[in-house]
Amino acid sequence: MDYSDLTAPCGLPCFACYMYLANEDETKRHLVAQVLELPLEQAVCPGCRKVHGQPAHIPMPCRVYPCAAEKKVHLCCDCPEFPCDFLHPYRDNAKLLHNTKVFNLCLIKKLGLEVWAREKAPSVLETYFYAKWRL
Repeated sequence: MDYSDLTAPCGLPCFACYMYLANEDETKRHLVAQVLELPLEQAVCPGCRKVHGQPAHIPMPCRVYPCAAEKKVHLCCDCPEFPCDFLHPYRDNAKLLHNTKVFNLCLIKKLGLEVWAREKAPSVLETYFYAKWRL
């Protein structure tokens, strides 16, 4: 698997995203469509880089993808301005897992992309969606 191509500049792991996984799993596609209230044909995504930061299920233009392209960085953590307000977490639509971006990027910088992708990215998603908050 090409983790470099399937990791968005913002640090989201397309390879582990339910929208990407729904490409090959009809049951998952139906579930995604139901939960996100999307038409079935929009309940999939080929990965951020393949659609230049504009997946069909995101209702507004992505600000991160064009910024990374303009600055010629593969990942935001490679940018001297990291972290910036384009990566700011929001409570609104938190079900879309965008609040994990900075955490993922810090892990990528610390562990390297391949190690993060194989060993940590799936557990970040698991923790985000299913673990209980604790201090």
